[in-house]
Amino acid sequence: MITLKQLRYLGALAEHRHFGKAAEACAVTQPALSMQIRELEKDLGADLVERRPGEVILTATGAEVARRAESVLAAVRDLTDYARHSGRLLTGLLRLGVIPTLAPYVLPRVLPELQSRHPGLRIELRETQTRNLMDELARGSLDAALLALPIEEGDFETRALFDDPFLLAVPATDRRNVRTRIDPRDIDPRRLILLEEGHCLRDQALAFCGARIEAASGNSTGLGATSLATVMQMVANGYGVTLLPRVALPVEVRDERVKVLRFRNPEPSRQVGLAWRRTSPRKADFAVLGQIVTETVAGGPRTRGSAA
Repeated sequence: MITLKQLRYLGALAEHRHFGKAAEACAVTQPALSMQIRELEKDLGADLVERRPGEVILTATGAEVARRAESVLAAVRDLTDYARHSGRLLTGLLRLGVIPTLAPYVLPRVLPELQSRHPGLRIELRETQTRNLMDELARGSLDAALLALPIEEGDFETRALFDDPFLLAVPATDRRNVRTRIDPRDIDPRRLILLEEGHCLRDQALAFCGARIEAASGNSTGLGATSLATVMQMVANGYGVTLLPRVALPVEVRDERVKVLRFRNPEPSRQVGLAWRRTSPRKADFAVLGQIVTETVAGGPRTRGSAA
């Protein structure tokens, strides 16, 4: 009979493509994991993996079984969550994913409030790009994700929390006054510094003024930065300009070499929200979590160098 343990082991093997690494991730010995995979193959009457020296490749059947196993394991986690958290809001473990352009700016403000209001809650955080968050959410490795909406269609539900307007961060030597409202056409696409591919903030910037960027064949810095902090240092040193979410202002605009300008109406913005599996029994938890995020973050403080 197929067991959940076997499905978990197959999932680890699909992720790591190596028996030793999969066994380590599952906290078992390699022979024990290998034996369970063979038993699973025997129960199903099909070869699931190709065993090669130093690596593992899933067969077409193995890949499909692993994909379906993710749904089974996620459903089991949801069932466990239902039993553990029924009638009790925000208690126990909550595995929360957050995109990098939100985590450093939202979490330091939200986590103390969560701890104060719900001392029985233990949060396990995962910071990574949207695509990874959605994959892990689907697999059940995460309970919810804080990210920019909309997300790709899937078996998820979302809740919008707040709008996060974009500002234009420029060197302090820029001749424009901070009270000046600028037009997207004022941006020289050759000086626009973007995050590396995979960051949703990069995609949003391209969507806002992408046609002109394409026409300019990229930006002059040749930079694919992994964080806003790096981008802002490039701006401070006069290498270009960048789109900055307002939520990042208190952290990223503390350098006197940088100032920010507001756009003309309608101002570009991103919508920040929560996402979770449609089958999750913790929707009441997510509603409370979302409300706390909204109350704590929305309408955050302005900082020196921001437009009025």
